[in-house]
Amino acid sequence: MIDGLSAETKIRLKGIVEIRVYDKNGNLKKKIVKENLIVNAGKARVAGLINGIETTPFKYMAIGSGDPSNPGVCTAPSTNNTALQNEIIRKLATTSRTTTNVTNDTAQWEAEFTATGNWAVCEAGLFDASSGGTMLARQTFGTINLSDGDKISITWKVIVQ
Repeated sequence: MIDGLSAETKIRLKGIVEIRVYDKNGNLKKKIVKENLIVNAGKARVAGLINGIETTPFKYMAIGSGDPSNPGVCTAPSTNNTALQNEIIRKLATTSRTTTNVTNDTAQWEAEFTATGNWAVCEAGLFDASSGGTMLARQTFGTINLSDGDKISITWKVIVQ
């Protein structure tokens, strides 16, 4: 028992991001699966969504190139992050719920981005707006170099435990 509550009554959010990279012919080049960081601003927004104080859900996914002066180099995620370092593109994701431990306990986002030119991608995030807005989660990864027409497909899950 912790603080008078059993472990079963404590709720936490656990994020998992799966990144798949395809060449312009549709061949899978790389797959990455990582736990991600739920940031402080995102936690606060989730608390407001639970009781209706907030009404704007997280529906947008973005990818970025990290340090603007050194593309492909990303600073590690921090709970204080509110944006990507250098966002390349953001889009409305396909959202759903899925089951991890109990029925519908996992929020899921899916989005695919097609490179228009050469991109050095090393970060991704979830947001509640098509630009700006509040970030829910951020993750960084080793640089993925995309050529014109290559695709990066991301499935992001946040499990309520």
